[in-house]
Amino acid sequence: MKFGRYGELLRQPGVAPLLLVGMVARLPHAAVGMLLLLHLVNELDRDWGSAGLVVALMTIGIALGAPWRGRVVDMYGLRRALLPSILVEAVVWSIVPQVSFAWVLPLVFLGGLFSLPVFSVVRTALGVMTTGETRRSAFALDAMATELVFIVGPATAGIVATSLSTTIGMIGIAVAASLSGLALMILNPPTRSGQPGAVAKNANPHEERLAAEASLIASGPGGLANVEGELILAGSKSAKARVAARGKAFRNKFGWVSASVIAVFIAASGAGLVLSGTEVGMLALLDEKDSSSQLGIVFFFWCGASLVGGLIYGSLSRRISPIVLLLAMAVLTLPMAFASDTWSLALLSIPPGMLCAPVLSAASEWLTDLVAEKRRGEAMGWYGSALTSGTALGSPITGATVDSLGFAAAFIAVGCIGAAVSVAALVTQQVRRRRRARVRTRVSEIVGAQGQ
Repeated sequence: MKFGRYGELLRQPGVAPLLLVGMVARLPHAAVGMLLLLHLVNELDRDWGSAGLVVALMTIGIALGAPWRGRVVDMYGLRRALLPSILVEAVVWSIVPQVSFAWVLPLVFLGGLFSLPVFSVVRTALGVMTTGETRRSAFALDAMATELVFIVGPATAGIVATSLSTTIGMIGIAVAASLSGLALMILNPPTRSGQPGAVAKNANPHEERLAAEASLIASGPGGLANVEGELILAGSKSAKARVAARGKAFRNKFGWVSASVIAVFIAASGAGLVLSGTEVGMLALLDEKDSSSQLGIVFFFWCGASLVGGLIYGSLSRRISPIVLLLAMAVLTLPMAFASDTWSLALLSIPPGMLCAPVLSAASEWLTDLVAEKRRGEAMGWYGSALTSGTALGSPITGATVDSLGFAAAFIAVGCIGAAVSVAALVTQQVRRRRRARVRTRVSEIVGAQGQ
């Protein structure tokens, strides 16, 4: 482990300001969900089901908007991509506390759709501002900063809502989100190689391999036959033109997608599900024991363990698959079913907690290495959507389990689901690798036969 790498990283021009601005820019988005819940329940007299529906609608908007906003960054550059988000967020979160419930629904969806693409921007920029082991440390620091945000954000929202008002809180969200966007525009971190501040000088070396792998995914069960047929038909000029046109169109749209990329998305979704499900299980246990006020103790141990785990992972000299890390985190969640009070829950949360930040930082690192930088913003957007979708699924699944079988079953459920998702992703990777190897072997045989 090389902890000195963090000092080297933070001394690099532009990295420390980017991490700081990224952390601050995430704060309003971490707080807005709690503020919405409290506003709808306390100010608009809605039930918790209706309030949860609104937050879910916002989450859907974020999940749909993240890939699109990331692609806009890839196509038009950072500043042009951020401007619509700054304007929409300023307007939406200023209006939401002033209108009736019927208007809140479309407004929060719009706010989620145009949410500031902080995740995509920061991770894409770190991907070109760092290389090798330093990149691992950068993603680990960003994951730890995100962990701090999700400790501070909801707590701050609760304090503002109770001591001032939810209206003031959401207007504060509007101002903070807009100012954060302006700060990112002013900082203008690089998102491509060759831009000022970028360290990576070459495009992703795996781009051609990834395009071929993506073609195999699209070709379905007859992939090998399709490849053989295209090679045989390639003898005629018209066939060559058709194959080239089809291949170019496919690569332009989906060339960055591969089995490995899909596996990373699966890992992100599984991580979101395990984390949100674990949180619901914690709340259920403490509520049953009339200890809800002690949630902060549990979160201190859980999130603190994540910070320590992220610090250790970022100092390592070797990469670890995010899917393997997710599998370990899911398995280590299972013993939390034996918790009986606040302190046993806090202590049992430490082992899985230590893998939270490493899972997220490893997934970002792998995705950066797997996707060509011209599509990296879109890929990071999809990664954020996968994480958000998993988080949105985890809460209702765990809640239903708690209602039916109790809090202990909730930890078992999320642990088993997370483990199953990890195993499925690992199996998918192995199947694709074997299939790609068979196709490559067959292509070599055909090309060799034609040469003779």
